[in-house]
Amino acid sequence: MKENRFQANLIKELKSEFPGIVVMKNDCNYIQGIPDLTLLYNNKWAMLECKKSETASHRPNQDHYISKLNEMSYATFVSPENKEVVLNELRETFKP
Repeated sequence: MKENRFQANLIKELKSEFPGIVVMKNDCNYIQGIPDLTLLYNNKWAMLECKKSETASHRPNQDHYISKLNEMSYATFVSPENKEVVLNELRETFKP
């Protein structure tokens, strides 16, 4: 599956799982390496970098931003192989 199709399906799933969530697609040309998606849910946030597979290469600075942002709230790489794990972690992150 191509990354953009995986991302589109993931966004639909996030909106179904978390009613009222705001999903913003980030501009990779603005800050190189910033994750693809910012998720805002109630008073919490998370960021996700979508990959077509777990073995897909990481672009420069992606690992840096995932690590830095994960220290602040929740940020990770998500692919079809780990999607369910990430959704479970988001459920924990977004719990009231």
